[in-house]
Amino acid sequence: MRPNIDISHTVNGRVKDYAEREGKSLEEAYQEIIEAGLEAVEHPDKS
Repeated sequence: MRPNIDISHTVNGRVKDYAEREGKSLEEAYQEIIEAGLEAVEHPDKS
């Protein structure tokens, strides 16, 4: 499922590719990526 926000087809395709490689649903992939991104912006010094 693509979130109801403006996401380019290129980015959406990358998420789809990631989901396929990892054996996840598109919803799971988006959730994982969004959570990782939030963690990165909330804690930028963490690597």
